[in-house]
Amino acid sequence: MRIYLAARYSRREELAAYREQLQSAGMVVTSRWLNGKHQISDTGVPIGDHGEKLIEGDDGSTNVAAAEMRSAFAAEDFQDVATCDLLVAFTEPPRSNASRGGRHVELGLALGMMKRVWVVGHRENIFCWLEDVRFFESWEAVCDQLLREAALSV
Repeated sequence: MRIYLAARYSRREELAAYREQLQSAGMVVTSRWLNGKHQISDTGVPIGDHGEKLIEGDDGSTNVAAAEMRSAFAAEDFQDVATCDLLVAFTEPPRSNASRGGRHVELGLALGMMKRVWVVGHRENIFCWLEDVRFFESWEAVCDQLLREAALSV
């Protein structure tokens, strides 16, 4: 099974640990953003693994190199969602924080592509209530279900 893990970038390390769990169970995680190269600042400036700005002085709209990098991040994420069988969206409590919202777009892409979608944590927006979207309160519950499904497919 090919799984895309979607969440706020600030949860990357947590989800990278979940990726390890899934991979050790023989599943493929398509989320390249977990490798740590897809981060942008709140102003849209790409930053590296160590927090330095890759494009100094870019205001989010004028630097061609920064725009190309953002476009490449988006294209990779789009492709990673397109190649998954299941998108697992890690949500936040509704109205609890500001966010750029890429994870919401990923969830919408998966729905539009007729992918299976599971939500973990909270029903953060109205689309988390769709009949075909499965809700889980915890990562442990998701793992249990994935292992049950894997056992059934053997």
